[in-house]
Amino acid sequence: MSERKSYHVMEPTDRPLVEVAVGVLIERDAHGQESRFLVTSRPEGKVYAGYWEFPGGKLEAGETVEQALRRELHEEIGVTIGEAYPWQVEIMDYPHARVRLHFCKVYDWAGEFEMKEGQHMAWQTLPVEVAPVLPGTIPVLQWLAAERGHTGLTHSEQT
Repeated sequence: MSERKSYHVMEPTDRPLVEVAVGVLIERDAHGQESRFLVTSRPEGKVYAGYWEFPGGKLEAGETVEQALRRELHEEIGVTIGEAYPWQVEIMDYPHARVRLHFCKVYDWAGEFEMKEGQHMAWQTLPVEVAPVLPGTIPVLQWLAAERGHTGLTHSEQT
């Protein structure tokens, strides 16, 4: 697992770092190849409301990334996940918070999807058709494109 850094706001960089677990839920096709992935919109009342992202949330005191991801996905979208596979780590410096995003791939889940915060969900392939995309989501789309040999746009440039 590699750690990459992206800075959208350069100062100050001494702000506290918020740890966030993020689930990249991926369906597999009949041949076992990765296919569609799930994105959700940020609910009304939250920063970046209406932007599309991969679901997840902040780690609570004493939680591991997998424990936080399991809790957050159940609280937000109503599913219970199987194993979470650590994948990538990215630091994003947003105006409202500096976050370290721990992206995990998830291939197995149980339960019916229920958008408990009034958000929307969409199964997507590359390029994603939903817009706008949260800045912290763009690197994930690029990593997926690199793994899948996808060339061209990964998302709409609309913000």
